[in-house]
Amino acid sequence: MTVSLHYLGPQGSFTHQAASAAAELIPDGGECIAEPNVTAIFNAVANGDGWGVVAWESNIEGYVVPNLDALIDAEDVAGFARVSVDVAFDALVRPGHGDLTVVRAHPHGLAQCSKFIVEHGLTAEPSSSNAAACRDIASDEVALGPSICAGLYGLNVLCKDVQDFDGAVTDFLVLAPREQAREQLAQAESNGVVEFESIVAFIPLSTGPGVLADLLDVIRDAGLNMTSFISRPIKGHAGTYSFIATLDAAPWQPQFKTVLSTVAAHGDWVKTLAVYPRRERPNPPVSAWMLPKGGVRLDSADVSGARFEPDDDRELLWA
Repeated sequence: MTVSLHYLGPQGSFTHQAASAAAELIPDGGECIAEPNVTAIFNAVANGDGWGVVAWESNIEGYVVPNLDALIDAEDVAGFARVSVDVAFDALVRPGHGDLTVVRAHPHGLAQCSKFIVEHGLTAEPSSSNAAACRDIASDEVALGPSICAGLYGLNVLCKDVQDFDGAVTDFLVLAPREQAREQLAQAESNGVVEFESIVAFIPLSTGPGVLADLLDVIRDAGLNMTSFISRPIKGHAGTYSFIATLDAAPWQPQFKTVLSTVAAHGDWVKTLAVYPRRERPNPPVSAWMLPKGGVRLDSADVSGARFEPDDDRELLWA
């Protein structure tokens, strides 16, 4: 039985591309259905009307925070697959347009094309999606979106590839009711998948020195490789946070199961948000040109004998 995939529309959005790719990769994936917003996607999944596809993380702008928060709060939704889409933006306009004063795109799209926006003196206005910006474009507006949107919505290309950085990729999660997610993961295992990644949210229910360090010690002592660790505020409660970790393991594997049991037994809150087959990741060294401006880096191979320079006082604020 095929299952529909609900995505952030309209047709032509990057999420539509991810949903189409997921429908080809997942044995039960079927028709792709556009939704007006992310809430509608989560509702469709929670109501058993199909699966959802949501943007999760960009290698330019980082996590898509509203979607992350929605998954933390969702009652019966979990991710079971992760799909990557190459992201490039064209600047699109209506045929016979007037003076161009406004540019529209999803907030992440606007952030990824900031140089173009400044160079053309445009006022940035967010849209629910990049494709929606293209569909609803006015005569005085520029829409930033996938190249496919030009043909879909009868637009002209003002400029191609206007993103600030080449090589942009956005990862999307495929969501299902939690029991169906378990079934899909079991099917992946039966098909020979042995390595998984998991995204887990933790909320320590006690405060004080070392609480977060103790949590990280549990993960380290289990020998798990953590590839990402971020925090999100618990809304309306100053100074309280949830912590979201991405780990190279599946929660049913013994070491990871011990971690989850230990954290829960300590009285803290824990929830597995997503599990999916482990992605192949390049592991290039971080070269000096990749580092932010300022900061301190000791070049000496023998760090213990390296000397700090006067400017290091300024960067470290320790004198």
